Amino acid sequence: MRTRRKCFAEKKRTDDYYDLYEDYDLIEASFAEQYGIRLRREDDMPWGEFCSLLSGLLPDTPLGKVVSIRAEKDSKILKTFTKEQKKIRSDWQRRKMQKLKEDPAAYKAYVDDFQAFCKSAFGKKK
Repeated sequence: MRTRRKCFAEKKRTDDYYDLYEDYDLIEASFAEQYGIRLRREDDMPWGEFCSLLSGLLPDTPLGKVVSIRAEKDSKILKTFTKEQKKIRSDWQRRKMQKLKEDPAAYKAYVDDFQAFCKSAFGKKK
């Protein structure tokens, strides 16, 4: 049980860049590539083991590559993105915003945080 809680806590920190359900094909491909594990053939992998293996995926796996595109913040690197990389990133941002809109409290918190950032960055300095 403790492992399960830990995995969910880790998911909360990293879910900005992947979705366990929407990205499952990438997860399957990454497990096969990195570990040689075919998840569809695994009948009894414990949840904690799955979480450990998922968190250990390297950046050169299919999921790792997509996550690195979604997570990129450096404007110089963003300018060098291909059309496909830009689409991956914008599709992800659009999905994140849609999920936020489905939860009014989370959406309000996001907007409040953004407004506070704008005030601190662009507000009049005394």
